[in-house]
Amino acid sequence: MSQGIVAYAAYLPAHRLPLADVAATLGAGRGKGTRVVASYDEDSTTLAVEAARAALAGRRPASIWFATTSPAYAEKTNASAIHAALGLGTDGFAVDVAGSARSAQGALRAAAAQPGGLAVLADVRVGTPGSADELQNADGAAAFLFGPADEALLVPVATASVTGEFLDRWRAPGDHSASSWEERFGQEMYTPLIEAATSQALVVAGLTATDHVVVSCPHTRTATATRAAHGGDDLTLGQAGAADLGLRLADVLDRAEPGQTVLTISAVDGADATVWRVTDRIAAGRASSPLRAQLAGGREVGYGTYLTWRGLLEREGPRRPDPERPAGPPSARGLDWKFGFVGSRCDKCGFLHLPPSRVCVSCRVADQMTPTPLADATGTVVTFTVDRLAYSMSPPVIDAVVDFDGGGRTLLELADVKPEDIAVGSRVGLTFRKLYTSGGVHNYFWKARILTEARDGE
Repeated sequence: MSQGIVAYAAYLPAHRLPLADVAATLGAGRGKGTRVVASYDEDSTTLAVEAARAALAGRRPASIWFATTSPAYAEKTNASAIHAALGLGTDGFAVDVAGSARSAQGALRAAAAQPGGLAVLADVRVGTPGSADELQNADGAAAFLFGPADEALLVPVATASVTGEFLDRWRAPGDHSASSWEERFGQEMYTPLIEAATSQALVVAGLTATDHVVVSCPHTRTATATRAAHGGDDLTLGQAGAADLGLRLADVLDRAEPGQTVLTISAVDGADATVWRVTDRIAAGRASSPLRAQLAGGREVGYGTYLTWRGLLEREGPRRPDPERPAGPPSARGLDWKFGFVGSRCDKCGFLHLPPSRVCVSCRVADQMTPTPLADATGTVVTFTVDRLAYSMSPPVIDAVVDFDGGGRTLLELADVKPEDIAVGSRVGLTFRKLYTSGGVHNYFWKARILTEARDGE
């Protein structure tokens, strides 16, 4: 195989749901630990953008393959929004690979088929209140850029797959959470499939064991038994659906050493096993924000708030007109600004306009502008306001005026922040979020986020 993984990154949302809150409210579960949850303004698309941005670090992928079980749109290519948010213009191919968690394998294999293929795996997992899914799932995203093997951090050595049709886990269109059959039946069906794929991959690779083993399976009993049998990873993350395999592989890459081997086992409607070899490039190519550092951070969110975010608890909305549905023509006209956060810099005086403008507010020259992407820029808060009257699913609303390094000033809402966290002089970066949804249309834009060492590698 001539392709390998040349860059990777994982992204975990900032919020943590204390399981003790669930136990206290519903009398369900053991009430120990926390669960990683996406914010009210995050969905699988925004999670994917964050992972992809971190993995690419300025590179341009040739194609995007987006795997998820929780697409923001059912009949619209969600990968096109990721493509736009990455500032890729109209060049290249982007497509969704959705349906089940096995779509992660489809995205990885498709991306590996050509240089520059980017596999992005993301999910927001929702379970019925008090269910095992609600307690044991996790939200997150991972991205993997493929390129020539001689430039790769990780190269595939052997792969094997088997497929089985049996009723283990399913979700009908329109349902917010999945159903599953009883545990013993699932394990009886999965175990021989896993052993068949794993044995075949190891034989082809000429190995009897590997240095690292990654196990991903939404069937809890099967995942536990497989880790016990093969020495799988000890990552206490929860099950992240289509993102699960990628997050666990990213965690291994955060720690693996040159020359070591990695076995990935993914069991969803069958089993896929791949043996990989870590190259000498791994030390220089590790992700800037390790998965376990992200997992150790985060802020708690109450159970009632979490249920509201997921639409499982109906609460009184704002006593004001609903926001207008974003319209197609103005969104298309402002595509670079809305999705790519692209401003315009005056060619004559150098003034940077946010949002972009045809006429310079400084020297008044017209139509002499250079598009300037700022999605990866950092800046400083020069003033802010805490609005406790404006409606929000996570009040209060905090808006800040941000001066960007190198020029440009604009007003942005802050994400994942409390009033006590923000101050004049705070350093911020940008994060792609969903402002609101109206009429079934998601209004995506950028928010500011306070930079911290654990989440941003500074």
